[in-house]
Amino acid sequence: MMKKIAYYIFGLIILGEMLWGCNKPVFDKVQLQFSTSSITFDTVFTTLGSTTRQFTVYNPSEQDLKVDVFLGGGSRSSFSLNVNGVAGNQQQGVIIPAKDSIFVFVKVTINPGNTNQPFLVSDSVVFQNGQIQQQVNLTAYGQDAHFIVADPASGIKVVAAEGETVTWHNDKPYVVFGGWAAVDSLGTLNIEPGTRIYFHKGSGLLVWRYGNIHVNGTKEQPVIFRGDRLEAQYDADCNQWDRIWILEGSEENTINYAIISNAFVGLQIEPWGGYDEITVTGNRNVITNTIIKSTLNSGIVARYSKIEATNCVIANNGSCSLQLEGGEYDFKHVTVGNYYSGTPARKNPGLYLSNTTQLYGAPMETSANFTNCIIYGNISSGEEIVITENEAAPFHYNFEHCLVKSSIVNDHFVNCHTGDPYFVNSGHNDYHLRALSYAINRGKSNIGVYDDLDGNLRSNIPDMGAYEYVP
Repeated sequence: MMKKIAYYIFGLIILGEMLWGCNKPVFDKVQLQFSTSSITFDTVFTTLGSTTRQFTVYNPSEQDLKVDVFLGGGSRSSFSLNVNGVAGNQQQGVIIPAKDSIFVFVKVTINPGNTNQPFLVSDSVVFQNGQIQQQVNLTAYGQDAHFIVADPASGIKVVAAEGETVTWHNDKPYVVFGGWAAVDSLGTLNIEPGTRIYFHKGSGLLVWRYGNIHVNGTKEQPVIFRGDRLEAQYDADCNQWDRIWILEGSEENTINYAIISNAFVGLQIEPWGGYDEITVTGNRNVITNTIIKSTLNSGIVARYSKIEATNCVIANNGSCSLQLEGGEYDFKHVTVGNYYSGTPARKNPGLYLSNTTQLYGAPMETSANFTNCIIYGNISSGEEIVITENEAAPFHYNFEHCLVKSSIVNDHFVNCHTGDPYFVNSGHNDYHLRALSYAINRGKSNIGVYDDLDGNLRSNIPDMGAYEYVP
């Protein structure tokens, strides 16, 4: 009897092993399939990390697989893994069900290097399936930078102290993190051609009362202001950083050949705390050959200020492109192209002009001149210019030889037209003119602007806007 029982138990064990063997994981024959063979991260600033990328690992077999997943570079790797929701750079026995898949998430953080140029880091995600080893290659371009980290308590890092003149060079990028890079009262910040300034979320550049900024870009080497996420999907993303904010009292602030993009507000110029007998005399801001684009709010907000702008493009802004409230303004050959397509839909016009402000409430004598400008967009109301006047203060404004999307008809609009500007590609911020553009050869001559934003010579009868049409 005991011998029969022993044979019976032994038979059950053999049968169990046979049954289990039919379903046990296979380690040495199945090739995994991947949604991609490699992942490349665009330029990543040292210590800040990157966005997360993901790929899919598929088990094509009829049986569950048990796989080891790890980084080829081990503990020295700049990359980090999360496998199906479990963080860890070395994971053993990861189950991939039959005919199913798992997700692998990858991030990269690059340690500072000793070079001013972008440098390459690489690794691989290795999958060990029995005797079979497969991998997905990882590549990232890293870059060292000048890091400007704001004080956690104040949210400010002073970059030019009172009475100090500081120059930012173009040797490597500047990354502003944790708040505001600030120019103090009577301080001056000069920015060299080709300098790149990148801002982390919520950060910005503040020029305090009676401070100064000089942005000295060139056509070949513009100065770049944008968010610090350089992956392609962020190129048109709004609200990555806060704004450039210039307060009253500054004299001769200059911005030449700059590209300001992806902010909440592009450029804001105003007194700190209200009107309080502020005068625009001496508070002169000269903006030339500059592009301000892809902002969640307005492109330029100016209150009780003085701006002279020439050969500029203000485009694709979630609120107004130009929000001008009290002050002195002179715009020549400026293209306002507001074709913002974000959510919610834009409700404010491309240009809002007033001799007062709802924020402070006090009217101010105001003058605004627009010559050879284009003010156009896709607002549903069809009205890209809104002008409000407070009769308590003088208000002088004039539009001459401008192409406007507006139904306003009065003596302040001289030789203005409403035809289609036919931009090359407004959705991609390309505001050059096509051959059918109504802006061609309709500008006013002899206004002292001889080249366009690209450096092309303007004709005797110039085109409206920032760009001269070139066949």
